[in-house]
Amino acid sequence: MIIQTIEIAAGIVLVVFALRDVFDTVVVPGESRGALRVARRLLGVMLPIWKWARRGKSGVSTSFAPSILMGSFLIWMVLLWLGFGLIAHALGDWFAPPADFPEALFIVGSALCTVGLSGIEAHGPARWVLVLAGLSGLSVLTMAVTYLLQVQEGISRRDAGILKLTTAAGQPPSALGLLERYADLDSPEEIRRVLDRGRDWCASVLQSHASHPSLIYFKSAAVGAGWPATLGAMMDLALMFELLIDEPATRAPAVLLRSEGLRLLDELNGLVGLQPASDDTTAATTARICARLTAAGYKVRSSVDAAEFAERRRKHAARVRAAADHLGTLAAPLTP
Repeated sequence: MIIQTIEIAAGIVLVVFALRDVFDTVVVPGESRGALRVARRLLGVMLPIWKWARRGKSGVSTSFAPSILMGSFLIWMVLLWLGFGLIAHALGDWFAPPADFPEALFIVGSALCTVGLSGIEAHGPARWVLVLAGLSGLSVLTMAVTYLLQVQEGISRRDAGILKLTTAAGQPPSALGLLERYADLDSPEEIRRVLDRGRDWCASVLQSHASHPSLIYFKSAAVGAGWPATLGAMMDLALMFELLIDEPATRAPAVLLRSEGLRLLDELNGLVGLQPASDDTTAATTARICARLTAAGYKVRSSVDAAEFAERRRKHAARVRAAADHLGTLAAPLTP
């Protein structure tokens, strides 16, 4: 009787912890706060192994994040299987014929997958164990499908912004390259719309990736530059309009874009525990940028604080480089 009680208690703990972790990861915005944190722990174990296996290649592969996601759901299902299996084994006498542990696992696995292949009759409390197992399995599978749809939607919105920017700014994207490109096309007024769309892109990525942190590691095959490089290029662009280019009407959207970008970097880097990396931007770089901006036809401010530009650029570039190094992608170059 004592052993059966221990089995039931252990099974209930496993089931509750697994369902809590699924709910926190899939339904509740942000990182799971449960005791298991399966997705985070699996990521911490697999990322170094994956990078070692792909040494010499750039970044995590397109299959890494989906593998982590599917592995998490598999672990949750196994934990539910073991939990309900322990409970069913403790109630083995309520099955006809009585079930030993392997038979209990088969019965519960059949219920979790909602296929009902066991062919064994359950009586009394055993029936309710199978009902709860079936409901739990159906819930987890339903949430898996829903979560995958949310992931695809978030990736689609993010990558659309990346493709639009890299088409004009090069690969990897550069703010100076973008400005020179629009100057060559004789449409510098388009930059104002780029700043506005960049701010919308930052808000969209922050909302989706902070709610579902696994999106940070998703990489699309058609997108060469990762999201850190795209974000870095947009923040460089905003900083140039804020401190170098004499265009008062564009300063406000530039300041707002840079604030939104810093918030995005701090939130996402904080989710994966990243500290700012080093950045080598110096005041001497500012003069070269101003010369190229002038050659492209932009009006540069008469008094430019080169030290302030370098300091502010290092502030966001160090955060961008930390994310890029973590994902194995390129950061945004200041000059193409």
